Amino acid sequence: MSNDKPGLPKLTDATAGGMLVDAEVDEVPAPEPTATSRGLSLLYIAVALILCGLNLRTVFSSFAAVLQEATAATGMAPALVALLSTVPVTLLGVFAPVAPGLARRFGAERTLLGAMALLTLGLVVRGIGEVPALLVGSFAAGASIAIVNVLLPGLVKRDFAHRLGLMTGMYTMSICAAAALGAGFTHPIYEATGSWQWALGFWAIPAALAALVWTPVALKQRHARRALAATGPSVWRSRTAWQITGFMTMQAMMSFSVFAWLAPILRSRGVDGGTAGAIVAVSIVLQMGGSLLAPALAVKLRRQSWLNATVALMTGAGFALSIFGPMQGIWLWTALLGLGQGSLTAVALTMIVLRTRDAHTAAHLSGMMQGVGYGVGSVGTLLVGQLHAATGGFAAAGVMFLVIGTGCAVFGLLAGRPRFIEDDGRLDGGAKP
Repeated sequence: MSNDKPGLPKLTDATAGGMLVDAEVDEVPAPEPTATSRGLSLLYIAVALILCGLNLRTVFSSFAAVLQEATAATGMAPALVALLSTVPVTLLGVFAPVAPGLARRFGAERTLLGAMALLTLGLVVRGIGEVPALLVGSFAAGASIAIVNVLLPGLVKRDFAHRLGLMTGMYTMSICAAAALGAGFTHPIYEATGSWQWALGFWAIPAALAALVWTPVALKQRHARRALAATGPSVWRSRTAWQITGFMTMQAMMSFSVFAWLAPILRSRGVDGGTAGAIVAVSIVLQMGGSLLAPALAVKLRRQSWLNATVALMTGAGFALSIFGPMQGIWLWTALLGLGQGSLTAVALTMIVLRTRDAHTAAHLSGMMQGVGYGVGSVGTLLVGQLHAATGGFAAAGVMFLVIGTGCAVFGLLAGRPRFIEDDGRLDGGAKP
């Protein structure tokens, strides 16, 4: 796959991995590839990284699957439910900027191990089921996932440059699979055990397994503390960067609302817990198809504006139809939502490589998008909870998603224009390119 159109970077099959931004790109000296040995082959490292990816979304979708049971058992107020659904997403933005500094101090491999251990502990604590434990566990899980989110793509890119397309696909699918597993299996675990606490605590097991498998990789690394290289102009002064960040923020408002609220929405419409979990899981699985197809189309286009707008409107409409549409079409509405959301998330991330000329700018744009996108994007899940508490239903949230989808389409139209952040006049004091 290549693209030599004017105004775009030359893209090859390897740049399918362009979405994998290296958080350590500004370190001097540059980090060495992860050490291997007879017992720690690249295949072993690949499996370990994919196992880590399989734990990055279960915390969001699993709580939604047993929300009704947890609320009935604890008597949680609607405001607290909204807080528990929002805190982990907010922390993705709050703790994302911390990850590069930890990697410089301790090494990416050992920092990743610490984050996976913290995630395991957080999921265990959350499984206790008492309200304070739910809060503490959700806090720990969100903070640790933020760190893994930042470091894992760079490790994949650093260690698998020769298989970047394959590993990018595997990494992306593992994250989608994590959300689908949490949505699809949590309620059946509750039905089998009779305990929603056990259903939540179960997800500490795959997290512990991933940490255990990664441990020998992390302990083998020799790390010297690194410095931060001088960087170029700030992306925070770029109009184009803010347009891409706005696009990312609005997709995050819808994306994490799917994990947090789609199952409760379906159950409010009379769908039983097991079926609601299955519908959400299938919708998330369909995200995989969108996440693979949309970037391949985006890199062939000189201008991605209409692609961005289309998938944004698909997502907003799919969410609204899941609330308002006839129940006979619920599988169709959620399928539309899944395909739209997977495509939307993928093209938002693809903008990083299409709108930057070098890895340093891409890394800083990624940090900006994650910090603002997840931090502000978490407001979406909070608003759904607040609107539900105020109105007793999800109709107002359906209108909200139509508005967000439209706003996301507007930002997508702007972000899709063929220009580079480095050429933005705001970066160099206002001179126009």
